[in-house]
Amino acid sequence: MNHLDIADYVVFFVYFIAIAGYGYYIYHKKKTTSNSAKDFFLAEGSLTWWAIGASLIASNISAEHFIGMSGSGFALGLAIASYEWMAAATLIIVAIFIIPVYLKNKIFTMPQFLSKRYNDQVSTIMAVFWLLVYVFVNLTSIIYLGALAISSISPISFEWSIVGLSIFSMVVTLGGMKVIGYTDVIQVLVLIFGGLITTYLALSLLSREYGFGEDIFKGLSILRKEAPDHFHMIFSPSDKYYKELPGLSVLIGGMLINNLAYWGCNQYIVQRALGADLNTARKGILFAAFLKLLVPIIAVLPGIVMYVLHNKGLFIKEMSDAGVLKPDHAYPTLMNLLPAGLKGVAFAALTAAIVASLAGKANSISTIFSLDIYKKYFNKTASDKKMVNVGRWAVVISMLIAAIVTPSLKSLDQAYQFIQEYVGFISPGVLAIFLLGFYWKRTTTAAAMTGALITIPLSTVLKFLPVWTNGAFPDYPFLDRMAIDFVVIVILMVVISLSKPQKVATEDEIEVDTSMFKISTSFAIGSILIMGILTALYTVFW
Repeated sequence: MNHLDIADYVVFFVYFIAIAGYGYYIYHKKKTTSNSAKDFFLAEGSLTWWAIGASLIASNISAEHFIGMSGSGFALGLAIASYEWMAAATLIIVAIFIIPVYLKNKIFTMPQFLSKRYNDQVSTIMAVFWLLVYVFVNLTSIIYLGALAISSISPISFEWSIVGLSIFSMVVTLGGMKVIGYTDVIQVLVLIFGGLITTYLALSLLSREYGFGEDIFKGLSILRKEAPDHFHMIFSPSDKYYKELPGLSVLIGGMLINNLAYWGCNQYIVQRALGADLNTARKGILFAAFLKLLVPIIAVLPGIVMYVLHNKGLFIKEMSDAGVLKPDHAYPTLMNLLPAGLKGVAFAALTAAIVASLAGKANSISTIFSLDIYKKYFNKTASDKKMVNVGRWAVVISMLIAAIVTPSLKSLDQAYQFIQEYVGFISPGVLAIFLLGFYWKRTTTAAAMTGALITIPLSTVLKFLPVWTNGAFPDYPFLDRMAIDFVVIVILMVVISLSKPQKVATEDEIEVDTSMFKISTSFAIGSILIMGILTALYTVFW
């Protein structure tokens, strides 16, 4: 099953040439600024709204979605789509209330904001946290899931898949944010087109297996009939997977905290909009929110299809590893069923998602290390050319470390949930520090330092205390733990700030005024349309 035909190789080769050629063209289009640090890290003023939106999605969607989210779709059902659909709502909040603050205050990196609002100590602690999470959680999990998929559908071994993905993504990243941003437009077209084809064929296969020919609408009705428990967005405490997605927490609790921290306080994401003007940035973010609505169709539905087929007695061997059912094998197994040529399209879509996401994260690692670590502590007078070179070396070294660590993730069951949970160890503290820093001028440096230092220990205690106390302490779902963390950290920061007030120097103040939050009529209409669609989806699939 794990082979590619000549037609598949042709399709993939065309994709590779298109990305490489377009990237080379973009890199040389403005050669006069190729050694500018801001141009390399932020593509300042170079990205259009559609490039920003496409880059946000291409960088966000990766193997963790195609493989990990399909695996969670197999196990949990449509409820896992809350990560995507609630992200669409969160993007609107970010576009209105967070992005204007960054752009008004000329913030280029998240640690820079912390340094300006608080001090260098808070900035450096969080910069180190981000670098560790990006390298040891994000990069490694994406490479792992990508290598798992590629080795499952092609003759390339798991180890060589790791090498190939690392090199391909490094090549894209070394061209800087401008190359990443514009090649992401092609990447997102490929991954959405390829993903939709895979979903279409999955539903056709399901319909055919039940004797209705290749009718995708019959396939959808079969899914609802054969797996009714997989079409609930909100779990009750009695549901098997309540701990994974605890009830209303996916709407107003930990999920909101998770999404706000990811989309609003995350260098890897926010970086796409920091080089643009406010109107362009908002249009790009709204475009990304629309694209987010499509993600469950290409990432979750295939997993549910494989669940129904597996229950019918099909693909038992393919879905197992050493006799143990592996939900994350759902998407690779499905891809192996595609006909020649179309399998190449799906393979290209998967590779596009992986490479775009790896490139985006590697660029953010490069940006944070170069601007917030290297220049601040090692070479304060570094030239733009030197900064770009340091950034490129940071890309190479971080990718090498991640590639070495990746094989240790082979024991994972649902990698998507692993990523969400362990990134969530720092998200509550990050969000608390940023939101209070934005909107409450009395927040002190001591409070921010406390928030930065306590977020991981508090998350660790809440996760492992039930084990340490033999169940005497409640074992909260990780999304609820994030909500508890956030509330505790906010209370601590408020108490510390009030107990020992600190006068903030005028030059260190973050400028915020209500005029920044005014939106255009077109943005308002687009936002209302998205919220209307989300309301309909949650009403139908509650």
